[in-house]
This record gives sequence, C-alpha cells and structure tokens, in this order.
Amino acid sequence: MKRHKELRTPAGDAFNRLTLETFHFYGMLIAAGDEVVREFGLTSSLWQVLGAGVASDTGPLTVAQIARNMGLTRQSVQRSAKILERKGLITFEENPDHKRARLVKPTPKGLEVLDAIMIAHAEWVNRIAREEDAQAIDDVVRLMRRLAARL
Repeated sequence: MKRHKELRTPAGDAFNRLTLETFHFYGMLIAAGDEVVREFGLTSSLWQVLGAGVASDTGPLTVAQIARNMGLTRQSVQRSAKILERKGLITFEENPDHKRARLVKPTPKGLEVLDAIMIAHAEWVNRIAREEDAQAIDDVVRLMRRLAARL
C-alpha cells in the first residue's frame, strides 16, 4: 500500500495538516461553546441558531437561509429552532415572500438571553486570544476563506 503522504505536494500536505487540526479545533470549540452557554440552558448549536437572525443585516431569516449561511443542514437547524421556540426564545413569523418558509425571529426573552450570552462570549474570546496578535488571527481567517472558496 502506497503511503498517501508521498502523493501530496508540500502545500497539499500542509492543507491536510490544517484540515486535521481544524477537525480537532472544531470539536474543542463546540465543547467550549457549550460551556459558555450552559448557564443559559443552551448548547452551541442552539446558540448559533438563536444568534443567526440577529446577526443578519437583512432581518429575520428562514430556517433554510440560516442553514445555508452556517453550512448546516436544514433539518438540524429546524430541530434547533423548534427547541428554541419551546423555550420561548424565538417565534416563527409569516414570510411575505414565501407562504411555507416562515421567518425565525428572536423573542424579547431570546434577545435578553442572547445579550447575556454575548457578554459571556466577549469575556471568553478575550481570554482565549489575549496572548495572540490580532493581525495573525486575521491572516488565518483570510487563508481559511481563500481555501473555503475552492471547496
């Protein structure tokens, strides 16, 4: 059996290492995010969906739009949205552009919870990044975006 590493260019090998490290980082990021939002009765995936509508410049989004923007499946976002609705953190509103695809909108309670989460999140990101150079982090972000554009 050939060693697959021998088939890769140096850049391909570096990208492979980045991919493996990204998988590891993502798992750690989700676990850490779960810790940040645990006191609010949420998980990282619920937090992502709750914040998606607020982060949008165009206002409330449909489940499908949230899924597309976040690289998630519509079904997983729908499950999260239903949980958030039961918790009283979002509502589904009529969509003037589409009868069946309702809009996800945070409730006043949802906005209050999201505001508290964002305070905890700011403390967390500041702690994690405190010894890093902002420019170096931005360089990594730009690299990831360039690579993502080729996927």
